[in-house]
Amino acid sequence: MRYFKRLTLVLLTMIMTVSTAFASDTAVIEIVTLKLNEGVSYTEFAAIDKAVEDQHVAKQPGFISRESAAGENGEWLVIVHWQSAEDADASMASFMSVPAAKKFVDNIDGSTMVMKRYSRAFK
Repeated sequence: MRYFKRLTLVLLTMIMTVSTAFASDTAVIEIVTLKLNEGVSYTEFAAIDKAVEDQHVAKQPGFISRESAAGENGEWLVIVHWQSAEDADASMASFMSVPAAKKFVDNIDGSTMVMKRYSRAFK
């Protein structure tokens, strides 16, 4: 009987730890869509985008993962997973201080940029 109580406690602790870790690891999904400036190729911009990821985004606290993709007619998509909205906010606040950010911004049509965040922490 004592063995089963202990086993039950261990299993409950493991389940709660895993579910908490999963929930916190995927708490915020940030989606950015934009259009590249006229004449900027996807290949050229992919290198600029990767530099932003390597030099800034991936080094920020709470960063989980990032991916980007080309669409049609100069469209570009970026998806970033953060542990919290605060982590995403902090990254945005320091974004323009990074040298790679200037090149990123210089090669996009800023009027087309749309950023949305989605939360897995349902309220």
